[in-house]
Amino acid sequence: MDNNHYQHDNEHTDDTHQAYPESEPVKKADSNPNGGIAQTARQNAQANQTEKPKRNRSGHLFSGLIGGLVSAIVVVLLFNTNIISDNDGNNSSDAASTENGQGSGAPEVTETMASDDANVASNLDEASKAVVGVTRMEQTNVWEPSQESGTGSGIIYKKEDGNAYVVTNQHVVADAQEVEVALNNDERIEAEVLGSDELSDLAVLKIDGSQIDTVANLGSSSDVEVGETAVAIGNPLGMEFANTLTRGIISGLDRSVNMDTNGDSQPDWVTEVIQTDAAINPGNSGGALVNADGKVIGINSMKIAQTAVEGIGFAIPIDTAMPIIEQLETDGKISRPYIGISTASINQVPPQYRNQIQLPEDVEEGIVIAQVETGSPADDANLQQFDVVTKINGNNVTSLVDLRQYLYNEAEIGGTIELEVYRNGEAQTVTLDLAERGQEQQQ
Repeated sequence: MDNNHYQHDNEHTDDTHQAYPESEPVKKADSNPNGGIAQTARQNAQANQTEKPKRNRSGHLFSGLIGGLVSAIVVVLLFNTNIISDNDGNNSSDAASTENGQGSGAPEVTETMASDDANVASNLDEASKAVVGVTRMEQTNVWEPSQESGTGSGIIYKKEDGNAYVVTNQHVVADAQEVEVALNNDERIEAEVLGSDELSDLAVLKIDGSQIDTVANLGSSSDVEVGETAVAIGNPLGMEFANTLTRGIISGLDRSVNMDTNGDSQPDWVTEVIQTDAAINPGNSGGALVNADGKVIGINSMKIAQTAVEGIGFAIPIDTAMPIIEQLETDGKISRPYIGISTASINQVPPQYRNQIQLPEDVEEGIVIAQVETGSPADDANLQQFDVVTKINGNNVTSLVDLRQYLYNEAEIGGTIELEVYRNGEAQTVTLDLAERGQEQQQ
């Protein structure tokens, strides 16, 4: 663009020389005043005899405007891309901008941004030191040593009495015969699983703390706001990419996500999570979701695995996780009340069994009891197969999740609840005394 502009200017210069031939040098005036006047008259006459071609003033004016506009655009672009520095020289425009606080202000903004980025990088570096790899080991043959059967991530959240404590996801260590923790120095040490909880997808490990120098700085998920920086730290795709950091933002809070714990494609629990677009890949599970200060605000847990959905990851809020972590550390399990039944939603009941339910036409929602556990509170209360539960303490029950959420969040072990049940088409109220749920008992 610049070359064309300069070429255009040269063409104008040539046109000017052709339209206006070079004049003879003006001779020095004669000392005789009359002679000088006569000579000037002769020169004017000669000039009048030469016909000047008509100049295309509008064409040159238009070309000049275009050329000026192009030059202005080039200069602006050069300034914006820092090809030309606005600080070179001591011209008047620099002085004016300095007086207005613009010229001297720009370097300060740059230094502040660089300082902020350095602080964030330092915070994240410190946070990553508390994130470890977690490897599930299984022995497939009695004659062979244990083999690695899965990897994930974990967070060192506590160091006490020579031991360090790591929180990870339950599914990372599920059914593991042995568990190893990989430290940042590539050292692998054996870990003990103190406890795990399937519904919250959390597990706590204990390791020797002699090599542990850094413990995670725990923040508060209640202070998190949508749009703020979020960084996921973990080991995506295994230990080959250990301590990978992926940066994004907090996309949403208090998201409800269905969890299928038994693989029947039906939700068994609903968990409240933090949504982020920071990439969370296989192997990130159990790692840390931190803010710009390097404080842990969540535990990476799951990612929607759909080809049509990208950039949606989830983390368990740290405020929700800590009471569960503490109970797993001390008790090895989460104490919850249970009834002692297995169920299915009405719309899941096969047609050949629908007649046995004998529901009134106006009852469209509820859960059907498929089996009653012997010796359970449900058995003691004489609940039966094909009974349909529609309410618990006056609250509607449309699914197993509804029943569990009320039991686990509102009821207490040893407490009493009332269920509204339909049996043979008739409604009745059943009173149950709740017992403690064991590891293998569902609800």
